[in-house]
Amino acid sequence: MQDGHRRRIEEIRGSQLARADYLPGGCVGEVWKLTFEDGGQAVAKTANGEDTLDIEAYMLRYLADHSGLPVPHVIEATPDLLLMDYVESGGSINVRVQEDAADILAKLHDVTAPKFGHERDTLIGPLHQPNLWTDRWIDFFRDHRLLYLGRAANDAGQLPPGTMARLERLCGRLDSWLSEPTAASLIHGDIWGGNVLAKGDRIAAFIDPAIYHADPEIELAYTTLFHTFGQRFFDRYQEHRPLSPNFFDERVALYHLYPLLVHARLFGGGYGSQVDSILRRFVG
Repeated sequence: MQDGHRRRIEEIRGSQLARADYLPGGCVGEVWKLTFEDGGQAVAKTANGEDTLDIEAYMLRYLADHSGLPVPHVIEATPDLLLMDYVESGGSINVRVQEDAADILAKLHDVTAPKFGHERDTLIGPLHQPNLWTDRWIDFFRDHRLLYLGRAANDAGQLPPGTMARLERLCGRLDSWLSEPTAASLIHGDIWGGNVLAKGDRIAAFIDPAIYHADPEIELAYTTLFHTFGQRFFDRYQEHRPLSPNFFDERVALYHLYPLLVHARLFGGGYGSQVDSILRRFVG
């Protein structure tokens, strides 16, 4: 940890650092578990170039203020430093945890807005996430998710030849497969296993959000992409909010396109080919 960050943390916390243990997995910045000389603990994210941690803090605070989703409490935040309470965790995502997650996320998705988007732009990982308020979900998903990230990934040379043209054809026909949800639900936006903290048979916290108001099906579909939860999660979720027909048969694949475009833009590799494969299934 840089000396400047260490000094600022000690000033904020009012105690000297006894140790700072590096935690792997940070995409936006380095993550540290901090232990102070007074016995307290905290977690710090420190940015080295991508100074957007104040946006992550905004998203955590928004979730804390507007929903019951368990998230770490933000102690202090600036663009290059995010200091949070330490959340004790370490359990696996077992069946009981999946049930708890389903209960929690169903309640989150009951938090709605009159339009799709959000009151400000947010982030998904280190990438800008535009959230212009939009009346129709299909228009929002087309313009501010698929086409926006598709062009970014294509401009970076991360999509196979012809993929962008197929994406544009799909976007012209989204009404063929998607319908308008009854409301714009608040979503976490980035629920893969690494962002789910469990303790015992309960969810301890969800971390690293990418919030906006959406069709909640995009959140549920995302959990299937990286196998975050199993069938028990979906069975329990549907006790609160039933899914409409063809979710698993068609719409899951369509909603995989956005996170796959995010990963193609960030990491390249086979993610662009996965995008192209889904598009070929729908538009040839």
